Amino acid sequence: MATAAAAAAAAFSPLRRRLPLHHRGRRLLAVAAALSPEPPAPTPTTSPPPPPRKGYFPKRNEVLELTCEGLAFKGKGVCRVDGSTFVLLCDGALPGERLLARVRRIRRGAFAEAAKLRTLEPHRDAVDAPCPLAADCGGCKAQSLAYAAQIRHKHLQVRELLVNFGKFDPRKMESSEPDAILKPIVPCDEIFRYRNKMEFSFGTKRWMQREWKEEKDVEVVKEEKVEGDGYSLGLHAPGFFDKVLHVEKCLLQSEPADKVLAIVQETWLDPALGLTPYDVHKHVGFLKHLMIRTGRNITTGAPEVMVNFVTSCYKPELLEPLVNNITKIPEVVSIMNNVNTSVGNTSVGEEEYTLYGKPTITEMLRGLTFQISANSFFQTNTKQADVLYKLIGESAGLKGDGSEIILDLFCGTGTIGLTLARRAKHVYGYEVVPEAIADAKKNAKLNGISNATFVQGDLNKINETFGKEFPKPDIIISDPNRPGMHMKLIKWLLEVKAPRIVYVSCNPATCARDLDYLCHGVEEKDSKGCYELKTVIPVDMFPHTPHIECICVLELC
Repeated sequence: MATAAAAAAAAFSPLRRRLPLHHRGRRLLAVAAALSPEPPAPTPTTSPPPPPRKGYFPKRNEVLELTCEGLAFKGKGVCRVDGSTFVLLCDGALPGERLLARVRRIRRGAFAEAAKLRTLEPHRDAVDAPCPLAADCGGCKAQSLAYAAQIRHKHLQVRELLVNFGKFDPRKMESSEPDAILKPIVPCDEIFRYRNKMEFSFGTKRWMQREWKEEKDVEVVKEEKVEGDGYSLGLHAPGFFDKVLHVEKCLLQSEPADKVLAIVQETWLDPALGLTPYDVHKHVGFLKHLMIRTGRNITTGAPEVMVNFVTSCYKPELLEPLVNNITKIPEVVSIMNNVNTSVGNTSVGEEEYTLYGKPTITEMLRGLTFQISANSFFQTNTKQADVLYKLIGESAGLKGDGSEIILDLFCGTGTIGLTLARRAKHVYGYEVVPEAIADAKKNAKLNGISNATFVQGDLNKINETFGKEFPKPDIIISDPNRPGMHMKLIKWLLEVKAPRIVYVSCNPATCARDLDYLCHGVEEKDSKGCYELKTVIPVDMFPHTPHIECICVLELC
C-alpha cells in the first residue's frame, strides 16, 4: 500500500497550501488514492490478474462492473474496473463489494464519480441494515457495514492522511506500539439512538427510490403511491436541495423523538388543516423544517424533548392541531416556532415564539448543566461527547492547582472551556457566532463559573492586536469547523508558542494539513514549525457515517 499511496500523496503535495477551485478535484483524487489499499497479491493457487490497462478511460453514462477496494474520506467507495488503475468514487460502495454502477461525472480525466445501481457480490463485512432507507438516505449510509469494520476503516483513513498529507513518520503511526503517536480509535458504545438532535425538512417533491432493471438495461423509478400530491417530510435526498425522502422513523434519534415524528406525519397531511410545505422554487408555502431535540431533566434524569417548527411566517393557529397532538407525549416539554421569512433553506429563524412549555431544555455533560435553546450548538451525541471531553481534559494535562491560562479557540457555547475551568486560573473563549457566545455566558453563570471570559470574534480575520487582551496562554484548545484553521491563526500560534496545543478536529484531512504546518512549518509563508505531535486519538462520534473526530496533542519543541 505504501508505494501507490505515497506516490499519490507526493504527486498532489499542493495540499500543503490552500488550493484554487480547479485543483480541488485533484485533491479529492489524492485522498482517494491515498486511502485505497493495494489489490492483494495473487496466491499460488490462482492465476495472476490481467495487467492493468493504464490507458483505460470511462465514458459518461457508461455502466461498469466495479470492485470497491477501500473508503475515501466522506465515505465514498474507491472503485476500479478489474485490470485498470483508473479510480472511480462511488457513494454507497463498501470495501470488497462487486457492484454495477453508472459513470456520472468525469473529473478532468483524473478520476470519475459513479452512481451505484446494484450489488453483484456483497462486501466481506456485510450485515443487514436495520433501516429500510439506509441505501437511499445519506444520513447513515454505512449501516450495512459491520461496526468493527467501520471503525477499522476510519482509523486507516486518519493514519493515511497523517502520513501522506501531514508528512509524519509512518513507523510512529502503528497503534500496537506503546509510544505510537496514533492511538487506537475510541468506539461508540451506542451505535443507534445516539443523536440528541434531528432536523427534518418539509418538501413539495417526494424523492422516489430508484432501482435497476437489468432486463431493460435502464435505471427506473420504483412505483410508489404518493399521497398529498408528493408532499413529504424527511431528509433531503443526497445531492438534492428540493427533493425530500419521506421518513416515518429514524433509528439515530431517541425513541421519544420518533414518537413526535410519527404524530407529525399522521397529522400534517390532513387536507382539512390547510398545512402546506414550503416550495423552494416558487417561495410559497408554510412549513419549512421540523427540528427535534432531546435533553435530560437534571433532577430525575428523564428525557426532555423540544420540538421546533420552522415556518415562513407566524400563524400559530395553523400549528395548533399539531401542538395539541404532540403535547400528548409526556416527554415533550417545549414546542417552539422559529419564523424564517428568507428564501434560503436555513432552519434558524429571525423570530422565535414559544408555543408550549419552556423555551429551553437541559443536558448534563462532565458534571455541568447546559441550557439548550432551539438554535443552540451542542454536541449531537451526548454520551460520546462526555467521552470526548474526558479525553480532551486528560490531553490538556492541567496541573490542577489553578495556575494555568487556557485559550479556547472556536469555543462554541463554551462546553470544552467550562469543563476545564474549575482546574484552571482563567479560560478565554473565542467564537464568531454571537448567539453561541451568549449561550456560553449563560452556561457559565448557570454553573457558577466566574473564571471564564467569552469573546465574539472571527478567528479567520485576526490582526496584529489579537492576543493583547489576555495573558499568554499555557494551554490552547482549538476546535475549528471542517475547513480547519486559517493561515493567519496558524502563524499567530507559531509566534505565541504556547507550551501545549490540543487540536480537536472533525475533519482529519484539514487536521493533517494544519498539524503539518504547526510541526514542519510553511515554506511559502517562511514560517518554521515549532511543535512536536505527541498523540492523536480518533474518536467515533457518529456510527454509520463517515465522520471522524480526532484529539491531537502538540508540545512545544
